[in-house]
Amino acid sequence: MKLALLATLASAATAFVAPSTPITARLPTQIFAEEESSDEDAAASYRSAEEISALTSSVETVFSLEDIAKVLPHRYPFLLVDKVVEYEQGKRAVGIKSVTLNEPHFTGHFPDRPIMPGVLQVEAMAQLAGIVCLQMEGAEPGAVFFFASADGVKWKKPVVPGDTLVMEVEITKWRKKFGIATATGKGYVDGQVAVEVKEMKFALAK
Repeated sequence: MKLALLATLASAATAFVAPSTPITARLPTQIFAEEESSDEDAAASYRSAEEISALTSSVETVFSLEDIAKVLPHRYPFLLVDKVVEYEQGKRAVGIKSVTLNEPHFTGHFPDRPIMPGVLQVEAMAQLAGIVCLQMEGAEPGAVFFFASADGVKWKKPVVPGDTLVMEVEITKWRKKFGIATATGKGYVDGQVAVEVKEMKFALAK
């Protein structure tokens, strides 16, 4: 009887002994704190129209659309260069084509997935090259250049409405006696190559 009583007292006493490892308190769930943090992160990453517009503040227009119309014979809906932002006489140029859904070719190319036709991307670069060539010795602004050939054409990504196609062309050869020009070009969207032409040739209409 005494042994049973002592065993009972001993087992009861261990219930009050401090555990060998500390008990970690359970932290309350912080749902609302996490939501507030996410909102703050979103607010911090949001950029205003003024900030986004300022990204191109250092880009100056060399030839406006009106200036281009004095050099190229093309007109709507086939004038595919909106402005020139870099220009080196007789050598190279950087031009801008703003792609919009209002352009007629998007009606059929394609109705459910509008994509700027690749041939028009090449044509846009050819027109940019024309802006350079038609201001060189042996040519006159407003003259007509015929597309003679295009080699090494590669399309890297689709160009769609809302994109800004930034094109660069370089005149690699100009034979003023025959009115034949050779050029190379690339077009970029958001800093990535969308289209490139290793070589394209033009012939001045006689």
